[in-house]
Amino acid sequence: MWKALHRHLAFKLFLSYLVVILVGALVLTFTVEAVIPRVFDRHLLAMSRMMGMMMGGAQNLEADLFASFRSGVNEALALAAVAAVLAALAASLLVSRQVTAPIQSLKKVSQRIAEGHYEQRVCTPDGPPADYDELAQLAQAFNQMAARLEQIEDMRRQLIGDVSHELRTPLTAIKGSLEGLIDGVLPPDPETFQQIHGEAQRMQRLVEDLQELSRVEAGAYELQRQPLSISSLAQTAVQRLERSFTEKGVSLQTDLPANLPPVTSDAGRLEQVLLNLLGNALQYTPAGGRVNLRASLKGAEVQVAVEDTGVGIPAEHLPHLFTRFYRVDPSRSRASGGGSGIGLTIARHLVEAHGGRIWAHSPGAGQGSTFTFTLPSAQTPPPAKIE
Repeated sequence: MWKALHRHLAFKLFLSYLVVILVGALVLTFTVEAVIPRVFDRHLLAMSRMMGMMMGGAQNLEADLFASFRSGVNEALALAAVAAVLAALAASLLVSRQVTAPIQSLKKVSQRIAEGHYEQRVCTPDGPPADYDELAQLAQAFNQMAARLEQIEDMRRQLIGDVSHELRTPLTAIKGSLEGLIDGVLPPDPETFQQIHGEAQRMQRLVEDLQELSRVEAGAYELQRQPLSISSLAQTAVQRLERSFTEKGVSLQTDLPANLPPVTSDAGRLEQVLLNLLGNALQYTPAGGRVNLRASLKGAEVQVAVEDTGVGIPAEHLPHLFTRFYRVDPSRSRASGGGSGIGLTIARHLVEAHGGRIWAHSPGAGQGSTFTFTLPSAQTPPPAKIE
């Protein structure tokens, strides 16, 4: 029970006030006990002298004795009150410093963070967080916020560097081709212009992906939810990419039962997720490989999986696959003319916006990989036609 009370700031403040009161009372009591005997003896001695000089005034002795005693008590109380006030002030100062020290630390560190020093942290007490009081919990939450801000700042810097690198590659190729045309090194034939056009398209895709990522991360879009058949929508995505799979020599197989319950989703956004996952599988599956798109019912959710026999993913890279611009092998991705590296990030945001989950699994390098996402099933039947 004591530990539970110790974790509450209100209880600590109550105890601090109680300590101040007790200190004042104790000082007052000890001072009175120490002062009254001496004061009373002094007044009694004066009274005795008066009695020796005025033997005829015995009738007023009792009243004079009481007045002297009261005067002595008042003097003792006055001295005790001064001592108690000084002790209470000292105790209050000490307690207030103990209470306001964490707040002052928060203020100082917050000012440093506002200046851009995101590595600053507030000191927290020793011991498990479960035993922290409200101020310690506030300090812990503040440190978590500061760590998140530092992480976001690192991501911002990395984003600038990644975008600069991604734009530099096609720009360098375009510039080199144009200089070759100007110097007469490259022939002005359709192949040269097709190469320049391809690099320009690569830059355009990057800009469009960045715009899309900005929208989905900021939630600056509205989902047009309606009951949809995931099997029909997946077939539409397959038809759009079927030619690309054929040209590369990769087999695309589907296992999409028609009796799956519908999902309440935005058709365009969900198709975008499927295209990103299928395109990613196609990019990392060599010719002669196989990609399998399947859907099934798992409890109250519809589960969609894209399985490939491609290059696979080492285990240490799996937690980072949905981070923007993250690539398992950057050199291979750029050399193969891959995407911008943010397609999986967009897919994650869109799936989570639908109330689903997305994850990746791979036995290891060279053993293929599987990307899976789930969506809650709808309660109403699917529409007869998907537009």
